[in-house]
Amino acid sequence: MAGPDRTCVIVNPAAGRGRGARALPAVRAAFAAVGITDVRESGEREGEALLAARALDEGCDTLVAVGGDGTWSNVANAILRARADARLALVAAGTGNDFAKTAGAPATDLAATARLVADGAARRVDVGRIEDRWFLNIAGFGFDIAVLESVERITWLKGDPLYLYAALRQLGSYVGAEITVGSPARARGAVRHLMLVIANARHFGGAFRIAPHASITDGRLDAIAIHDAPMFRRLQLFGAVIRGTHETMPEVQVEQSPSFTLRFPAAPAYETDGEYRRAASATIEVTCVPSALRIVAPTSGQVP
Repeated sequence: MAGPDRTCVIVNPAAGRGRGARALPAVRAAFAAVGITDVRESGEREGEALLAARALDEGCDTLVAVGGDGTWSNVANAILRARADARLALVAAGTGNDFAKTAGAPATDLAATARLVADGAARRVDVGRIEDRWFLNIAGFGFDIAVLESVERITWLKGDPLYLYAALRQLGSYVGAEITVGSPARARGAVRHLMLVIANARHFGGAFRIAPHASITDGRLDAIAIHDAPMFRRLQLFGAVIRGTHETMPEVQVEQSPSFTLRFPAAPAYETDGEYRRAASATIEVTCVPSALRIVAPTSGQVP
């Protein structure tokens, strides 16, 4: 059993456009039922990392992150920066909540998550590393960034439909990005991409099965390179990514590797777990860090 006095619940009230704040009473009740009462709210962008670092300094060995992929990633980064062996538990209150789908964590079931935390359940999973950050789910380049910027401007939709609508709006106007993708096993020349995703897990954007064969326990990342195409073909690719059948299409190249080297004409914008970043260099190394993080998930069955 995990000690309730060494567990901290960190809530991002802004997650899911206010879903985190609305979930707070139910979160408090579910965790209080197993003796966990230390609940802290983040009051600033990416403030979850500061709360997590403070909780780790105070001796907490389990951090429950209430939010979406960005919140989970920020708390995971705090654990990894501290070189701590703390567990990360996932509670879904964000827009996509994608990482939990691959991790097998019951993130939408508060009672089940609270019980797993109290029982001491844990599994080790891989994470990705890019520049000075770790990511749980994906790092995305190209079209992904255009969609993320569009999402920020759309205020009347939430959840999976928000990403779908934003993606469809960008599909005809996005001009593509010149990217060279290399790995220890293969070198390629520069190609104009519609999108490049380096995936640790299988899903992103709520509805998209971007890396159907990705595993969070195999020590590898999946590079899904979708080359540029005319508008009609872009629509076909879009539908195939939702179904997870895009890997057979000629515009799509998939490679699994422990690391990738990406080269751009200039330092690009990119996203990790739904959070916007700006690269420091035109050349970026992305690597898998095997078994780096302990997450709260059922110990029976199989983690993908």
